[in-house]
Amino acid sequence: MPPLPRVLVITDWRLPREQLLTALARALDAGPDVAVQHRHPEAPAPLFLEEARLLAQLCHARGRALFVNGRLDVALEVGAHLHLPASGPAPHVVRPALPPERWVSAAVHDAAEARHAHGADLALVSPVFSPGSKPNDTRPPLGPEGFAALARLLPCPALALGGMTPERARAVRGAAGVAVISAVLAAADPTLAARALGDACPPST
Repeated sequence: MPPLPRVLVITDWRLPREQLLTALARALDAGPDVAVQHRHPEAPAPLFLEEARLLAQLCHARGRALFVNGRLDVALEVGAHLHLPASGPAPHVVRPALPPERWVSAAVHDAAEARHAHGADLALVSPVFSPGSKPNDTRPPLGPEGFAALARLLPCPALALGGMTPERARAVRGAAGVAVISAVLAAADPTLAARALGDACPPST
């Protein structure tokens, strides 16, 4: 198995499609530690699958990992890993349906969800700081200490999500990496932005 990603770029389909795909391609050029998560909760099923296929082509051509948010059937269809939202089933429940080489990641916002993440390979813990892509998010940020407390409860490595920058990534102890949206997709140079975030994270083990 390759190492888990240290920089996970989550899609924002509010952007024009070509702009988004170009930014993701440039981010993936930063290196093998960069992966993509397909998230589009408003999309009808046919559109979600169409987008997943585009992302799979983008990622697989570069040997990079793709996670599909919440849809086991789509993840199996496009050869992707699976990300489970906090409202989804526990990772250990869905794992038997996945090939052994596929990862399962889980969303975690509190201690109960950390316990629910049993069986995950990776957790996305948020919001560590106020998320730049969700200005209306009213959840109080966890901060570095809150992140560290949840990370200690997890059975797997944790990525810090929410308002992450390279400076903040260096301040968050116990993070295996970061998950971001606007920090990369809105950057003037997504390659450099993804690389800077990866360089700020601890090395893969």
